[in-house]
Amino acid sequence: MASAAEAAGGALLEATSEAHFQDVLQQPGRFLVVVHFWAPWAPQCVQMNTVMAELAKEHPRVTFVKLEAEAIPEVSEKYEITSVPTFLFFKNSQKIDRLDGAHAPELTKKVQHHASSVTVPPNSNDNSKEDLNVRLKKLTNAAPCMLFMKGTPQEPRCGFSRQIVEILKKHNIVYSSFDIFSDEEVRQGLKTYSNWPTYPQLYVAGELVGGLDIVKELEASGELDTVCPKTHKLEDRLKDLINKASVMLFMKGNKQMAKCGFSKQIIEILNNTGVDYDTFDILEDEEVRQGLKKYSNWPTYPQLYVKGELIGGLDIVKELNENGELPSILKGEN
Repeated sequence: MASAAEAAGGALLEATSEAHFQDVLQQPGRFLVVVHFWAPWAPQCVQMNTVMAELAKEHPRVTFVKLEAEAIPEVSEKYEITSVPTFLFFKNSQKIDRLDGAHAPELTKKVQHHASSVTVPPNSNDNSKEDLNVRLKKLTNAAPCMLFMKGTPQEPRCGFSRQIVEILKKHNIVYSSFDIFSDEEVRQGLKTYSNWPTYPQLYVAGELVGGLDIVKELEASGELDTVCPKTHKLEDRLKDLINKASVMLFMKGNKQMAKCGFSKQIIEILNNTGVDYDTFDILEDEEVRQGLKKYSNWPTYPQLYVKGELIGGLDIVKELNENGELPSILKGEN
């Protein structure tokens, strides 16, 4: 773990745990923190670590942090990291910007921009507004039911958000959420995009339903259950998916291109068995990604199923492979 002197800025640190990461973000006097979510198996990530080291020399007031995405999954999940390399920018413990991919010039530009100014000036460029609208459309359609709120369902950060979460839970409604405190651009942009000035905001099939008062009215009239997707519908969908093939692998990416090291390893093992299997890319469907964790009581990916029954993740598949049991299990003989 870094010393206080190191963490003060101009250093390239490595986050060793979720607690360590939070300590770095919350240390008093922090100016700008740039976090690289990386993986040792990805060459482009190793290259970007070198770029970060050079930037650290040029910007003594900026703290650069390496965080191995798969080693600290709780942080990666919180900030919706789906591929590496990804860079997040923080000021005063709040996320202010993001960069996906190995783009050294763009990373340099963003570091210079945020390091030279405490506040980001509004961008009047029409293309930027269009890009934001495209992003907002994707976010509102990220799941059949999307809640934009202050905080998370586990830790709401305002009374209105807490109340709407309690209503959705009471009605067994399946939804995904977005913490508007995590992204100021989304927080401000969504108000204009939907012409709705306050939070929380609830969307179904990409269309705005409304805020807390509207949801309360729908609940009182009995319409809420017909407007929002219910848990049993998701369960039916998950059952269909895990039974789609005799051997089903839920992973990040697909057979042709794994998007995380764990998924890459499990594919190599399965390919060596010669058994046919199908895959589902959980990065393409947020509802399945979150729902399957609860359905199977298994918090991570990849997940392997045989004839609709969960076998486990990479560690269990490795163990079965080493014991010589994997081929017969995949064929349904055990």
